[in-house]
Amino acid sequence: MTPIHSFSTFTRCAALRAAMVLLSVLLPLAAASLPVAKPEDVGLAPERLQRIHEAIMRRVEAGDISGAVTMVARRGRLVHFEAHGLMDLEARKPMTKDALFRLASSTKPVTAAAILILMEEGKLKLTDPVAKYIPEFKNSKVAVEAVRAPAPMSDQGPESGERYYTVPASHDITIVDLLTHTSGLGSGGITGADVQKLLQARTPAETLADFIPRLGALALDFQPGTQWRYSGLAGFDTLGRIVEIVSGTTFDQFLRKRLFEPLGMDNTWFNVPEKEQSRIATIYNRTPSGLQKPAAPLRIGSPVYFSGAGGLTAAAPDYLQFAQMLSNGGQLNGKRILSPWTVDLMLSNNVGDLFAGQIGRPPKGVGFGLGGEVVVSAVDARLRKPNGSYGWDGAYGTYWWVNRKEQMVVVLFVQTPGRSLQYDFDNAVSQAVIE
Repeated sequence: MTPIHSFSTFTRCAALRAAMVLLSVLLPLAAASLPVAKPEDVGLAPERLQRIHEAIMRRVEAGDISGAVTMVARRGRLVHFEAHGLMDLEARKPMTKDALFRLASSTKPVTAAAILILMEEGKLKLTDPVAKYIPEFKNSKVAVEAVRAPAPMSDQGPESGERYYTVPASHDITIVDLLTHTSGLGSGGITGADVQKLLQARTPAETLADFIPRLGALALDFQPGTQWRYSGLAGFDTLGRIVEIVSGTTFDQFLRKRLFEPLGMDNTWFNVPEKEQSRIATIYNRTPSGLQKPAAPLRIGSPVYFSGAGGLTAAAPDYLQFAQMLSNGGQLNGKRILSPWTVDLMLSNNVGDLFAGQIGRPPKGVGFGLGGEVVVSAVDARLRKPNGSYGWDGAYGTYWWVNRKEQMVVVLFVQTPGRSLQYDFDNAVSQAVIE
């Protein structure tokens, strides 16, 4: 017969163990600072949500990725938050929910939000010429391939051996041209060698104020507003400099005060503190020999160069906060960042049909908002997410989207380049929705 005091001790220990298990589940969820809900309370099937983990682990086991962090929120409540696989293969280190990921171009929507904050304050207009703030961008020229030069050569024709000649731009590029990748600035066209030359000459000590004016001398790849071509670095770094000029503070401090602190994004940095660097997930490239670390991971910024195009590193719960703010129409936890009408502008197609078919996107059914892709017709685009979804991805595998009508926010963070996992993830999320 078990003594009463021994039984009591046993039950207390069992209760303590159960409490510890519960805390281990809930504490990481609380870190996202969204209320946690049962999936069925917000129209998702819990057993179907498990297919997210299954989809991710199939890719882990196939050697496509090392690991991932996934999150799903609906109606302002978190229903899925899971770490999968490993964050470092060599060390066999499990992926953690607070792992840090290099955002690369997932930084761009954050930069777009910073511009919109200043627009709402009346400190700039989206139609303002960039030259209003950075005079070096005045009187832009457009590059024309030399082989297309008219005959006989005009006064503006190319000299012998020149790759292109220039003609006047129809208008100086504007802020909205940069936000929508329709400016032609550093867009990977005929001026690409000139852009690379500038980037290679940039020193680690240079700031946005030092470097961005030099971009103003570049010829544009096409007449502004006539095409969509991805400006991987130049366009959004220029927007970061405009934020500095208009706000009177450095770009990193503006984001810290106006976005990160109000939204509780305490794990988002341009330069990760030394004490937090053990949390950074390792980047891996796919190779015929399996996943391998890149010889030299891309370094977009520096301790003083705050790249609005791709310089941020963040934990998945932090980015969920930013995305949830957009889903809520510009506010979170009682903090108003943007007006709902401004968010609608950001999340609407701003480029007509110019984006369809670009950089691996579907040939129809997609548009581009301010800083991110917009699903115009999921049926036409053959995408597994609802119409009106807005989001973007990063070169190292970060991916997310938000849908205001469905009050849905999803995050998939990995650190292996490529988009092959995105459809499987979207499918796993979408099939879990039951109302």
